[in-house]
Amino acid sequence: MAIVEDRLQELQVADPGVDAELAGLDALDAPADDRRSRSARLWAATWPKVLAIAIVVAVWQVVVWSGWRPEYVLPSPPTVFKRFFEDLGDSTTWQAIGNTMKRAATGYAMALVIGTAIGLAVTRFRALRAAIGSLITGIQTMPSIAWFPLAILLFRGTEGSIMFVVVIGAAPAIANGVIAGVDHLPPLWLRAGRVLGAKNVSLYRHVVVPGMWPAYLGGLKQGWAFAWRSLMAGELLVIIANQPSIGSRLEFERQFADSAGLMSVMLIVLILGILVDSLVFGRIDRRIRRRRGLAD
Repeated sequence: MAIVEDRLQELQVADPGVDAELAGLDALDAPADDRRSRSARLWAATWPKVLAIAIVVAVWQVVVWSGWRPEYVLPSPPTVFKRFFEDLGDSTTWQAIGNTMKRAATGYAMALVIGTAIGLAVTRFRALRAAIGSLITGIQTMPSIAWFPLAILLFRGTEGSIMFVVVIGAAPAIANGVIAGVDHLPPLWLRAGRVLGAKNVSLYRHVVVPGMWPAYLGGLKQGWAFAWRSLMAGELLVIIANQPSIGSRLEFERQFADSAGLMSVMLIVLILGILVDSLVFGRIDRRIRRRRGLAD
């Protein structure tokens, strides 16, 4: 390293223009300077989403006008949006959202711990990989609804039956994310870590875990998708007294043939899923890409 620095100093003395050239090379690594105002950047990020929503609503309205289904079966966008804002003004809706999100957070946290532990164990022990490696993928491919008869028999239609299906739906996806992340680590990174003195726990902490983050994040996002879908299915089938939830609201609206209310609750499910992806996983993804120099 000292030899390289001495050689650079000799070049700078011999040719003063080298400084400008080196400065130009350093500038390649500098993030692009976005000189737009905050409102302009916000609009640039917002208008594609607004346009997509407008296209979907327009197609929806055209289908309603076509008379494909009577409006009491397929209501128009204004009818559904009016009902949506009425539901948001109802305290019962917010209580249902709170109960559902609490279940989602609890079940996903349990799946996160279990899935991560299983994934790390499988990558660490070859015998364990040979024993249950393919079983993890097999469990992941099973539809969530297939687990509910067993869950209801085991937990007798209580809160535990919902948590069981949420965890067993999300944990395999998270475990596979860990396995994929570790399997695709460049061997050079591991050798470099060992040469620098990292062993066992320190090797995992400083080399393996940072290196597997992209694939691990993919597993986390997929696990959340499985958990969210499993939770909705669970709340449709397992209705607990005095505990309103989004799933139970869906079932009640179906029973009363209230299509506007049904689509209003479906809109709430969609918005909650988008918010979790944008505010949680989106932020983590942007931070990882910035640390790797993949985003400004």
